[in-house]
Amino acid sequence: MITVGQDVLSLADFNDIVFNHKPVTLSPSALTNIETNFKFLQNFSSNKLIYGINTGFGPMAQYKVSEENLLQLQYNLIRSHSSGSGNLLSPLQAKALMIARLNSLIQGFSGVHTDIVELLQELINQNVTPCVFDHGGVGASGDLVQLAHLGLVLIGEGEVIYEGSIQPTADVFKRLNIKPLSIHIREGLATINGTSAMTGIGMVNVIQAHKLLEWSAMFSAMTNEIVQAYDDHYSHELNIVKHHKGQNKIAAMLRDILSGSKMIRSRTDHLYHPGNIDQEVFEDKVQEYYSLRCVTQVLGPILDTISQAEEVLVNELNSVNDNPVIDHVNQNVFHGGNFHGDYVSLEMDKLKIAITKLSMLSERQLNYLLNDKLNLKFPPFVNLGVLGFNFGMQGVQFTATSTVAENQTLSFPMYVHSIPNNNDNQDIVSMGCNAALMTSRVIDNSFSVLAIQLMTILQAIDYLNCQDKLASATLAVYKEVRAIFPKFIEDAPRYKDIEKVKQFLAAGKPKVG
Repeated sequence: MITVGQDVLSLADFNDIVFNHKPVTLSPSALTNIETNFKFLQNFSSNKLIYGINTGFGPMAQYKVSEENLLQLQYNLIRSHSSGSGNLLSPLQAKALMIARLNSLIQGFSGVHTDIVELLQELINQNVTPCVFDHGGVGASGDLVQLAHLGLVLIGEGEVIYEGSIQPTADVFKRLNIKPLSIHIREGLATINGTSAMTGIGMVNVIQAHKLLEWSAMFSAMTNEIVQAYDDHYSHELNIVKHHKGQNKIAAMLRDILSGSKMIRSRTDHLYHPGNIDQEVFEDKVQEYYSLRCVTQVLGPILDTISQAEEVLVNELNSVNDNPVIDHVNQNVFHGGNFHGDYVSLEMDKLKIAITKLSMLSERQLNYLLNDKLNLKFPPFVNLGVLGFNFGMQGVQFTATSTVAENQTLSFPMYVHSIPNNNDNQDIVSMGCNAALMTSRVIDNSFSVLAIQLMTILQAIDYLNCQDKLASATLAVYKEVRAIFPKFIEDAPRYKDIEKVKQFLAAGKPKVG
């Protein structure tokens, strides 16, 4: 059970709710705080002009709304902005969105009734997720369109995904005895006026990016191992003179992974031997290609970028990203732009660029293993069959190459792609949800590329028949994945194998130590 509203919600907490299906409970003190905040707004707004309570929205805020229409105004806002298009968010992404919205509202600065947080809790715990479209939000009066589709479900309308199928919200609510939300003051605006779609998706992206990083380190280690690379490029001594945390963490990871390997070579034993100096042409390559030798320098900044994204996204997750901010402590209502998604947008752009580079490293290491003229160790395309008759991993390389190319194109930043809209009221916007969704696509693509890389590594290990020389960590990966992707010699369709290995990678991290 994860308590929301008690302490800062961490990445680990978020992971437990979204991926491990841990139920959420609401902090009693947070609920009391929300009640206090709601009552303050009730009293404070009775004779004042406050945006979104007794005014229209956006450029329509200059129009006062009559007393008898105040509640209907909130319903109108939700229904009018439920205008998304494109593909639906996955149930996992939609659940992440709900957690992010719940955690913002439970801070107690949104003037909402406790009904809304209790309803969000119930939907999260019963895995009832709103049908939310990926196109619509510009990320600067919040994720208005995406969150309006959440609001539509909260008031008992629209559709949800429940038990694997799209169903009318009203039917599911009736079956589960869930009461739709009744608007009290500003629950419509409080639902849609925030960064919770981009933040929820972004948190999922950070979790999956951590997995990709650890798998990339593992496969980089395995590639170095099976080509019998030298150990000094990931040594403590070489990396410590470069003062970057990420680089030194990656170097330490490689040393842990390759501990006990009988294939990694020491430069001192092989190249510093006095007998080698008399040779005119060295049979051993003095230094490996960059994709093998510069792993710590390539993955290091990627790790640092993921860590930075995690810090920013966790801060946003635990922030009040509403407007206006209802401050019962200081007895005032503050109008501003906490709904603006630039923090998330910029981090998502940086993250997708970093993950694209990770996929590029994977593709280069893959190419090295497949090209016999480069590695001088394996048959072309690590073909375990008859050369010229069988094709080995030749077909899957095309998929890896084209997928990396798509990542490279998707890496154009959204953060600098503001388009004014809303009658120029929203004259500079973040496009944060677009940035988060494109990053999600890059991450999903990268799992496919790494799956193909791993399949190739396993075929190479079988060609060498070197299982007894592998480090314990790399041998464990070999055994675990061979259980779902057996060694092959004869040609057969590989698309199902790619998907199985991809799902394996996306589900967890490698075990080391």
